[in-house]
Amino acid sequence: MSPPLLLMGIVILICIVLNRLIQRLAVPSLLIFIALGMVFGENGLFRIHFDDYQVANIICSVCLIFIMFYGGFGTNLKAARPVLAKSVVLSTLGVMLTAGLTGLFAHLALGLPLYESLLIGAVISSTDAASVFNILRTGHLSLKYGSASLLEVESGSNDPMSYMLTVILVSVMSGASVSVPRMLLSQVVFGVLCGVVMGKLAVLLLSRLTFSDDHGRTILVFAVAIIAYALPDLIGGNGYLSVYLCGILMGNASVSQKRYLIHFFDVVTGVCQVMIFFLLGLLVTPAELPAVFLPALCIMAFLTFIGRPAVVSAILLPFRSRPGQIGIVSWAGLRGVASIVCAIYAVLGGVTMTYNLFNLVFCIVLLSIAFQGTLLPWVSRRLNMIDPAEDVSKTFNDYQEDNDVDFIKVHIADGHPWIGKSLAELALPHNLLAVMIARDGRNLVPDGQTVLADGDLLVFAARAFEDRENLSLREVPIDKGHKWNGRSLREISTPQQTLVILIQRGAHTMIPDGGTRIQTGDVLVLAQPGKP
Repeated sequence: MSPPLLLMGIVILICIVLNRLIQRLAVPSLLIFIALGMVFGENGLFRIHFDDYQVANIICSVCLIFIMFYGGFGTNLKAARPVLAKSVVLSTLGVMLTAGLTGLFAHLALGLPLYESLLIGAVISSTDAASVFNILRTGHLSLKYGSASLLEVESGSNDPMSYMLTVILVSVMSGASVSVPRMLLSQVVFGVLCGVVMGKLAVLLLSRLTFSDDHGRTILVFAVAIIAYALPDLIGGNGYLSVYLCGILMGNASVSQKRYLIHFFDVVTGVCQVMIFFLLGLLVTPAELPAVFLPALCIMAFLTFIGRPAVVSAILLPFRSRPGQIGIVSWAGLRGVASIVCAIYAVLGGVTMTYNLFNLVFCIVLLSIAFQGTLLPWVSRRLNMIDPAEDVSKTFNDYQEDNDVDFIKVHIADGHPWIGKSLAELALPHNLLAVMIARDGRNLVPDGQTVLADGDLLVFAARAFEDRENLSLREVPIDKGHKWNGRSLREISTPQQTLVILIQRGAHTMIPDGGTRIQTGDVLVLAQPGKP
């Protein structure tokens, strides 16, 4: 047990360090994670042998649950509404057409059996939201005509269709007696039904239940995401479709403290992506890749330059989309996590293939991320699709609006200077709003004429502080043995340009000066430049 855990911890640490370093490079970070897995693999430096597709399938499937949920949760329907119809058609009909054209190409050009060809097409028919938006966000690429929202909804919602086609073809090829229309109907109906029910139920619970802290809220949403996948999967529905719809409903509902949920799932999905791509690199045997490289290159080239552009053009032209939008949507069809998960599912299904399906799909994904992903910023500029006046972050629900607020409590007691004064006399800053007074067991909504009394609890609303590129805040608790204990601020040594801006002492908060002496139990708030 310990060696795998040690390896996991080391890999995550390496990935985090590398991710910070490669942000300056014009290379998708997911490539680095794959390469790292290959370095650890049996043909790499550490020669770790791993070929357990069952374990890989479990890990990747679980990770994909949270990636799909967060993809839905982060989808801003308000921003996506103008392009919603385009996105839905692309994620359904577009996937089927892409699978069919790719399968036809593999059958006619590569001479593969028809069902094998169609299975390859189904597996790689979806695009990868994580890869696309990793590039858009890190490159700060804001696209014109709502194209970022179009790509977000399309790539986030087309995985279920690809998975359904894969399941159907694997069932047919394995000789199972299945009714394709019935299977397709049950996948869609149960997937949609469970997703909507779980999403609405989760919103209801979050609005009705009282949580002692944000952890309870986060755990509830975590559990809902798991159930939203497992329930339809148990009764023949599409779990990924369900969890995506559940995420959309929750992400676009009025849920309090949403940003804490966003921060949590941002970390979870980030770790999931690292684990998946590292695992894929570990699972693949590089010595076997030359056997599938040429067919993989041919399929990827067909998809990039013929298949995807033909499908996107056929779908978007009736919507009168601009040529630039058609071009960028065609190019941004990167293959990724879902394709790999579908490939592993097909391998475990025991279907007979001319080429090793996992290796073939791995090569296609690798080539797609490396070629299309690396050139995506350049293609965006060449097509004149970058909008410098917009912020790509606004495309997502995790964008922190200017009106995000925190609440501040001020106890009016012990000879407080505000006792006996009205709120109008306090001359508060314009962005600091007194929203409530707790007085003698009653809650009052104050106005400018409200006079403060001894024992009042005054609640202010103010804009929330977020760590930015040039400033971060951190707390330093002072215990009895701390080196700063008993010293004045001018006597302590802090890093350059770091300021002690506030001291929390019991129930009181003070703005210190150089003569303020630090005491046991104090909590110092330090402001320092640079990233948090």
